[in-house]
Amino acid sequence: MDIVFTWRAAVIAAAVASLPLVVKAVQAAFEGVDPRIEAAARTLRSAPHVFFTITLPLAWRGILAGLVLAFARGLGEFGITLMLAGSIPGRTQTLALAIYDAVQSNDLAQANRLALTTVVIVVGLLLLLNRLPRVRL
Repeated sequence: MDIVFTWRAAVIAAAVASLPLVVKAVQAAFEGVDPRIEAAARTLRSAPHVFFTITLPLAWRGILAGLVLAFARGLGEFGITLMLAGSIPGRTQTLALAIYDAVQSNDLAQANRLALTTVVIVVGLLLLLNRLPRVRL
């Protein structure tokens, strides 16, 4: 199966580019869980049960934050996506590549609309993420 110049290549490129954000956020989320709570829970339950019922619910906000930040980073990914997936309109063209193509063709109105769309999506996600501390799992 060919991956290069397909939508799968664009997904892989965005995932690889944004993976460090997820890793650091998830690491910080798990490090924020009090090990004493986990140790106490392990005296009563198995490690997988403790992970899914104690650790994961306590760390979910950090994990979700990492995923949202990675999505925002992947949304703006340009270099890796262009090299791996190309910029085929309707097939592999991402929002960042569409902005680039609009600027290259001197369609600045379209480039501005696309850039504003990107900003609205990312700011909306970050505002939604900011509201999460008030939500309980």
